[in-house]
Amino acid sequence: MRKPLLLVALTLAALASPAAARDALPPGFVYLGNIDPSIVQDMRYAGGDNFTGGRLPGYDAGECVLRRDVALALQKVQADLARQHLSLKTYDCYRPTRAVAAMARWAQAPEDGRTKRFYPALDKRTLFSGYISSRSAHSTGTAVDLTLVQVPAAPPPPPFDSRAAFGPCTGTAAQRAPDTSLDMGTSFDCFDNKSHTASGAITAEQKRARGVLLAAMRAQGFKNYFREWWHFSFGHPAQAYDFPIAPR
Repeated sequence: MRKPLLLVALTLAALASPAAARDALPPGFVYLGNIDPSIVQDMRYAGGDNFTGGRLPGYDAGECVLRRDVALALQKVQADLARQHLSLKTYDCYRPTRAVAAMARWAQAPEDGRTKRFYPALDKRTLFSGYISSRSAHSTGTAVDLTLVQVPAAPPPPPFDSRAAFGPCTGTAAQRAPDTSLDMGTSFDCFDNKSHTASGAITAEQKRARGVLLAAMRAQGFKNYFREWWHFSFGHPAQAYDFPIAPR
């Protein structure tokens, strides 16, 4: 009788897991993957391919969590983009306030050069001027960082290798860390004037790609942050949260 009982217990646990994950979120928050699993997720702060060089506190899973209304709006954007054989790909969504604090500590720490590729033309101490903040709309669940990928999607790149020597975020796509997204002229998390949405320092094709993303997001009520082509907000930020991002 032990094996059948164990099987029943494991089955019940598996069925309960999604509900447990859902109930762990504050009211009004959802996993984007439960709203629209077709949206690609590449959650950079749950790994090492970001300007801090490591996983940020509170990112216990590489999952996009948002307020429900924001996730539903992204679902509409995704449906619009499907007509162009394109898909959204998220880099960051809800961000625990403990992670925001960790970013601020990183910016105040001495330069070690490990992630200089993300701010090749700037002094690390200047990043609080428009790029890194002690508060973030991401912590309210109303902001999202994202890009576009072709459909069908290209095979995913190999796992990120922190020991590899990648070129600056402003370099060509071949020089940057591997990414299957459309070439927007810079990588995500690139602290540089070239990342400004309306930058004139990019090619016509890169400008077109940014324009497609901007138009699709604006059509569903999102607003872009002019210094970061990837950053969009929806509605009015309210309470900031610090709950960890758990596996779905």
